Amino acid sequence: MNPTPSSDLWLAPHAQVAVDATVTLPGSKSLTNRELLLGSLADGPSVLRRALRSRDTELMAAALRSLGAGIDTSGTDWPITPAELRGGTQIDCGLAGTVMRFVPPVAALATGDTAFDGDAHARVRPMAEVLSGLGHLGVQVSGGPTLPFTVHGRGSVPGGRAQIDASASSQFVSALLLAGAKYDEGVDVLHIGAPVPSLPHIDMTVACLRARGVEVVDGAHQWQVAPGPIAGRDLVIEPDLSNAAPFLMLAMIAGGTVVIRDWPEQTTQAGDHLREVLAQMGARFSRTEAGLQISGTGAITGIDADLHDHGELTPAIAALCALADTPSRLRGIAHIRGHETDRLAALAAELTGLGARVVETDDGLEISPATLHGGVFHTYADHRMAHAGLIIGAAVAGVQVENVATTSKTFPGFAQVWESMFEG
Repeated sequence: MNPTPSSDLWLAPHAQVAVDATVTLPGSKSLTNRELLLGSLADGPSVLRRALRSRDTELMAAALRSLGAGIDTSGTDWPITPAELRGGTQIDCGLAGTVMRFVPPVAALATGDTAFDGDAHARVRPMAEVLSGLGHLGVQVSGGPTLPFTVHGRGSVPGGRAQIDASASSQFVSALLLAGAKYDEGVDVLHIGAPVPSLPHIDMTVACLRARGVEVVDGAHQWQVAPGPIAGRDLVIEPDLSNAAPFLMLAMIAGGTVVIRDWPEQTTQAGDHLREVLAQMGARFSRTEAGLQISGTGAITGIDADLHDHGELTPAIAALCALADTPSRLRGIAHIRGHETDRLAALAAELTGLGARVVETDDGLEISPATLHGGVFHTYADHRMAHAGLIIGAAVAGVQVENVATTSKTFPGFAQVWESMFEG
């Protein structure tokens, strides 16, 4: 990895006393973007309450507005008014996988051409399976197989069977399912290839569809969405549980307790898996009236974990493993090489740069106990990498995190909230 040099360095706060704090997380990005899209395709109005306001969700809202949907993100509650879809527009995907993958199937329902492009690194993120899947469903696309490309909308989509290899990203499946109820024949997505990663995200998509009255049949390798109406909804977006990782881990590093408000009793979010992983590493969890409470002692045990279904948690977990007193092995996560950056290579490079003993494998990382030191932790414009650097900095003095502002992708104001955890 050769990160671009940056003078934007932030000295990560270093924990010197036990922590005692309560944290309110912003809404889930994954849920916000799915519900923005479904609300735009619905047969009646919707309202999203406690939606996440971030670059990715603003890009999603802007993309859907440019196709004709009425979305007002000016207040706390976001009303959505569906309208006839129209093309003749250009969509900026930024670095948001949900925008570059979820919106093209919607643009196929519009009348006219819709051009897609995004940030420089977005142009290397895998898109081919979504575009080929659209081709199977009767959609014409020019350009590709990565950004930029153009979807040639005809006002309707035949639909039917799409056979794809979704082993690189569960978003390939979700992309085809979300708009499927508006296709003439619905969609029947068949996965052919290695196991699909991050299955909880497909479960989330299916749950969102069913909550709006859409008929979905789901299985291990095949998902079917029947054609039909999509109901409008007035709903509250769950807090983003993956964003809880640094705060939960701070309790383990510094000792003390942290409470995450409004942790749902049941959820399809991958972040809920943190409870299982961190309990194995030494944390104690309990529920209070305010939310989920974690208690730590400062002792951290290594773990052998298959994170295939929860790959987005890898950067934070890897950072905590680098602070553990026994070895760790994280596996099943080759697919996160195609995320905002090659996260396996980036983690190996940055953790090693601070003194950690890390071996990068084909599908994960092996991390052995070592004495860490301060230094620069590059983030590669990746919010999860920034979280990893801050977790190390909580335990090791002198860690400078590059471009901490990248955390605004899913948590605007994160740095200020993180700093407040160390006050007093």
